[in-house]
Formats: sequence, structure tokens, C-alpha cells
Amino acid sequence: MGKRDELIQKYAEDLRTKCGMEPDMDLLTKVTIGCGPSIYNADSSTVASSQPGELETVKDNFLIKKLGLSDSADLMEAINQVVETYGKSERNKYRAVVYYMLTKHFGKEAVYG
Repeated sequence: MGKRDELIQKYAEDLRTKCGMEPDMDLLTKVTIGCGPSIYNADSSTVASSQPGELETVKDNFLIKKLGLSDSADLMEAINQVVETYGKSERNKYRAVVYYMLTKHFGKEAVYG
């Protein structure tokens, strides 16, 4: 099993244990691949949810550019909801897990089709 496959398994475990949801492994794999090399870097593989600038980056680069959503208050609301689901006190909020939950939240699975 390669490094990426190990990470996907770790993300799936986070979704099950910390977020209380059974992951769609096909979608999780595609979202993880979509994150590119950032998943291998300790800093870029996680979302610093306590930093407003980081959440803006998630909104701009992922929700608007990648998923093609229009900028609105709903976007930041959804990000905050995902952070809440993951657990505010959870130190490592993996980018792929956050992106996966946002993709599901907005029903944008087709982007990864």
C-alpha cells in the first residue's frame, strides 16, 4: 500500500470516528487526489480552522474555484459547520476530510465524476 492509500485510510477513519459518517471511498479517493502534493506536507495537509485567512483560502480556492460555487455567506457558514462537525478542539483537521465534507454538503460530487 502506497503513502497516498495510507492517508486515504487515515482520512476515512477520521470521517468515521470524529465526524460520525461513513465515507464514500471512491469520492474520498478523488478528493484526496485533487488535493495534490499538499497531502504529504505536514503544514498544508491540514486546515488551520482558527485562522480566518485559512478559512478564506478554503472558500476562495476550493468552494469557488474548484466546486464552482458563487460567493455568499452560505459558504463560510458551511465551512464553520464542517469545522464544528470535525471538532473545534481537534488539532489536525485534514484538508482532504474538510474538502470531502464540503463536497458532500453542497452536493457537488459530480465535480469529481
